[in-house]
Amino acid sequence: METRAPYVLIGSFVLAAILAVFGFVYWLNNTGGIGPRTNYHVQFQGPVPGLLVGAGVLFNGIRVGEVTQLALAPDNPRFVNATISVATATPVRSDTRVGLEFQGLTGVPVVTLEGGVIVAKSGEPVTLIAEAGAGQSMTQAARDALRRVDTVLQDNSGPLKDTIANFRTFSDGLARNTGKLDGIIAGLEKMTGGGTPAQKITYDLRTPKNLGPAGKTLSASLAIPEPTAVAMLQTQRMLFAPVGDRPGFADFLWADSIPKLVQARLIDSFENYDIAHAPLRTTDLGQADYQLLIDIRRFRIATEGETRVEIELSARIVDKNGKVVASRLVETSEKLDKVEPAAAVAAFDAAFARIAKELIGWSVQAV
Repeated sequence: METRAPYVLIGSFVLAAILAVFGFVYWLNNTGGIGPRTNYHVQFQGPVPGLLVGAGVLFNGIRVGEVTQLALAPDNPRFVNATISVATATPVRSDTRVGLEFQGLTGVPVVTLEGGVIVAKSGEPVTLIAEAGAGQSMTQAARDALRRVDTVLQDNSGPLKDTIANFRTFSDGLARNTGKLDGIIAGLEKMTGGGTPAQKITYDLRTPKNLGPAGKTLSASLAIPEPTAVAMLQTQRMLFAPVGDRPGFADFLWADSIPKLVQARLIDSFENYDIAHAPLRTTDLGQADYQLLIDIRRFRIATEGETRVEIELSARIVDKNGKVVASRLVETSEKLDKVEPAAAVAAFDAAFARIAKELIGWSVQAV
């Protein structure tokens, strides 16, 4: 048994080697490149730098064969004739485009084939003509482009010098007339309404001070949330009825939007009446015993008939459960002798003082 064992191992190894050789030959014959082949003639109308026999042939990016022969065209030494051998199943047509592509960092050239629809006649040899400049590398293309640019510059050196001289003369003229140009631009800005926008002027609503002695004070906590109002009243602009712009009010702004301004000045008025028991904003404390809900209906200058300032508020006092304890409308107007910002603000101050005094007296009675 010990003598026969090496012979069995050697025999098994030889048999495996024979099977491996047959398998390798079978693989080469079917997928490795020595299956059925078809030869095609290719003509390049220019140099093919670096192309060698054995270089790959790609069809739509897939390797299908290799270059088997290279030679100069006998009738025209500028042309290069090549023979390529590709797999028979490759759909090469008589109008298939031929090019030369350089792959990798080293720029290894390969022949590229793309498309084609015209089928050649049976038995007719197919000669593929490469595109003009197919063998031109990126380096050579760049050199040719620079050479053409250099030629254009040389042919037009005179006009280029004249153009540069004209630019210099023009820039010198601009430098000498900078002041005049600034004046012209400033005049254009004024004419077209451009330039620095006009500064807005902010006006505040004055808090009334003489509200009388605090004969009665609030017996429970009261909060005044931000008043509600329609979208037209959510603004800092002066409002007019009928609606429209008025001279002198283009740059007018209230110190805040009308609802926030009314809320702040009402709280200030309650503080001037009785600072110890004045209401706060809803965000300043927890759950208040009561809330004074204000809805602004009018806060404008009316110009129909007698010009006047109009303020109208709807007021409701609700408890913690949302029950309405009391409600009323308060409104007033103030004659306006002159429609201008300062006079209008003074009229609003007077009208708001009456509104605030009436709301304070009513609230301390209701709460």
